[in-house]
Order: sequence, then C-alpha cells, then structure tokens
Amino acid sequence: MAAKPFFRRRKVCPFSGDNAPAIDYKDTRLLQRYISERGKIVPSRITAVSAKKQRELARAIKRARSSPC
Repeated sequence: MAAKPFFRRRKVCPFSGDNAPAIDYKDTRLLQRYISERGKIVPSRITAVSAKKQRELARAIKRARSSPC
C-alpha cells in the first residue's frame, strides 16, 4: 500500500480577518516581527503574509527606517 502524500497546511495571512492589526510605520513592535536580525524584510513565503499586505508591510518598514525617531 502506497503512503499518502504529505500536504502542508496553507497558512492564513495574519493581516486578513476582522480583528487583524493595521499596518502602520509607527507600530515598531509589529514591524519587528517581519524584520530579520540583520534588518532585512522577511519574505512572505516564511511569514505567510499575502502579496498585497506584503507590499504594504515593506512600504511601512522602509518608511519607518527613514523616519527620524
């Protein structure tokens, strides 16, 4: 009998849904979860963020990097 193929469950975007957090460049605690130790933006295949929200997230991270605070 052949073994069943292994299916990895698709993660759901953490920014979609009713009580999802808004992406804001001033919310550094939220943005830190999506930045590596070296300061790079973590790809969406690892964080399971949708393409649209990944673009918003990248824009917010870049904006936060350039802000004076």
